[in-house]
Amino acid sequence: MGVNGLSIGTESGDDDTLALAGKGYTADDILKQCRKLDEAGIEYYFVYMTGLAGKGGGTRNAVNSARLFSRLNPYFISVDALTLFPNTKLYDMAGRGSFIPAGEKERLQELQVFIQNLQIRTHLFANSSSNFYPLSVYLPKERKSAISELQYVMNHHSEEEMAAYRAGLKSLG
Repeated sequence: MGVNGLSIGTESGDDDTLALAGKGYTADDILKQCRKLDEAGIEYYFVYMTGLAGKGGGTRNAVNSARLFSRLNPYFISVDALTLFPNTKLYDMAGRGSFIPAGEKERLQELQVFIQNLQIRTHLFANSSSNFYPLSVYLPKERKSAISELQYVMNHHSEEEMAAYRAGLKSLG
């Protein structure tokens, strides 16, 4: 039918984060459906989103997502950082105080944990405009250097500098 691959906006493999985002499916659903794609020989890639679990939830989200993704065969993984825009559910929740966004350094730490826990051979691209620091790595070969690079960025850029970058984003296009 001319389809040679699918982009799957999972954003997470953590059930609590998936529920918060209103995705309408669970990590087990992702596992079952992607295994069907594997059996059919259809390539797919995932989108993962740092910051989606909110303040304090990044490590849990990263570990659980990496565990799930490591049980599957994504051709590559694209990473975006949550950016809240007006007239969205999480933006409204943040305004009411029922969602507390993760800080910029917390998002980079989440990405470090995600990379550390991925146990598959894949390309990871965190180079969209939503990411303060563009990163493209091949795992597992470049795992240590990627984690070190992210640590360098956190050590040499302030939370305020990174937050100013995010505040300046008007769209992700």
